[in-house]
Amino acid sequence: MSTSTIKSGSPLDHINRRRKVAVKPSAAQLSPREQEQLKVILDEEMDYVTDEAFSKSNAYKKLFDEAPEIPKPNTSWYHPVMEDLSSTPNMKSVVNVVLTAKQEQALFLQFNYARYRVAKLQKKVAGKSVSNEDARELLKWHDMASLLRDQIAQSNLALVLAMAKRVRHSDMDFADLISEGNMALLRAIDKFNVARGFKFSTYACRAILKAFSRSGMKHSQYRQLFPTDFDPALERSDFTRRKFDEHEGDCAHEVLRIVESNKADLTDVEQAVIHHRFALNRHKDETAEALTLEQVGQIVGLTKERVRQIQNKALEKIRATLELDYLDGPESEEPKTIHKARQ
Repeated sequence: MSTSTIKSGSPLDHINRRRKVAVKPSAAQLSPREQEQLKVILDEEMDYVTDEAFSKSNAYKKLFDEAPEIPKPNTSWYHPVMEDLSSTPNMKSVVNVVLTAKQEQALFLQFNYARYRVAKLQKKVAGKSVSNEDARELLKWHDMASLLRDQIAQSNLALVLAMAKRVRHSDMDFADLISEGNMALLRAIDKFNVARGFKFSTYACRAILKAFSRSGMKHSQYRQLFPTDFDPALERSDFTRRKFDEHEGDCAHEVLRIVESNKADLTDVEQAVIHHRFALNRHKDETAEALTLEQVGQIVGLTKERVRQIQNKALEKIRATLELDYLDGPESEEPKTIHKARQ
C-alpha cells in the first residue's frame, strides 16, 4: 500500500514519519537496529483477536480511513501522581479522555488488524529468506500494533489507579499495586474481543482486580514465610505469635460464653466434660488445668471412651452454634475454637 494514500494523522502516517520512510521504502537497506528488531519479530509468533472484516479487500479503508476520529489520550496527570505515592492519590487530579463505544471499537479493530498483518507476514516468510519489502512491511505493522497498544493503555491508565484505590487496605506497597495493575491492563488489551459488545473497562477492571488478588496472596505467603520485620539489630519479631494468641483468646471467649449460657443445649454431663477437659473455668480459678479423658472419666464416673464420645458430641453442638451465630452459614471457614487439650 502506497504511503501517499494514507490519511493524514493516521497511525501508519505517524510510523512512517518516525522511521523517515519514503514512498517506496523497499529499496532501502535495513539498518542494524531494524535487522535486530526484525529478528525478534520473527522469533515470536504474533497473537491477535480475529474479526471477519480483516479478510476483506477494503479492510484498511474501512478500519482506518473511515474510522471515527479518536482523541489522543491525556497522560499529563500520570507522572505527578506516580511521583508522590506516599498517600492515596486524589482522583480529581486525573484528567482522562473517555472514548465512546464506536471509538473504542475502532481502536481495538485497528490494533488487532495490525497484529493480524504481522501474523500473516510471519507465515508468509516462515522458513524462507525475508525480502526487503516483506521486512519493511513486518516492521511497519509491528510498529503500528505497538503504537495502538500504547494508545489504548494510556487511554485506560485511570482504571488502574481507581482499582488500586479500591484495595488500598492491602499491606502491599501502592507502587507495587500500580505496577501489577499496569501489567494486567496490557494483558487485558491483548486478549479483549471487542466483537462481543462489552466495554473494555468492564473486562479490564476484573482483570486488574484479579491481578491484585493474586499479588496479595503471594505477598501474604511471603510475609508468612518471613514474618520478621526489618530490624538493624536483627531482633526476632513476635508478631505472628501475638496474632495467634489474640485469635485463640477471642475464639475461647466465644466458646466460654456459649457454654456458660448453654446456648448449645448441652446436657449436664456434656457441660461437666467440656469444663474439665478444656479448663473453661480458668478465668475464675487460675490453678485449673485441662484434664485427660481418663481423669474426667474418674470424676463423672464414666469410661475413658465414653468421655471421648460425650466430648465429641458436645463439641459438634458448640461448633454448630458458632457457625450459626458468628460465621453466617456452614460454608464458612471453621475456626479453631478450643485450646488443645492435654492427652
